[in-house]
Amino acid sequence: MISALIREFLIPLLLFLFVRSVLRTLFAGVRRPVSRPSPASTPPPVHAGGMLHKDPVCGTYVSSDTCIAATIDGQTMYFCSLECQAKYRKN
Repeated sequence: MISALIREFLIPLLLFLFVRSVLRTLFAGVRRPVSRPSPASTPPPVHAGGMLHKDPVCGTYVSSDTCIAATIDGQTMYFCSLECQAKYRKN
């Protein structure tokens, strides 16, 4: 009874775990590194308080304390980043 259990369950399980371990070791270096955002594209930190304004380019809501405000054609526009402001001015 126990020898049948070992033959049919335990040996295949140990073989599977061994092969899995070997394959993980072999392919560990193949994984792509996790890309992190560059410091230039990191948005400013959000502070509590202030009125929220919607960025007209990307639709992100930004606090009036942290947004980039610009007066364009007599209207104050609020942007989440300099990139969005440049895209808006370009269009």
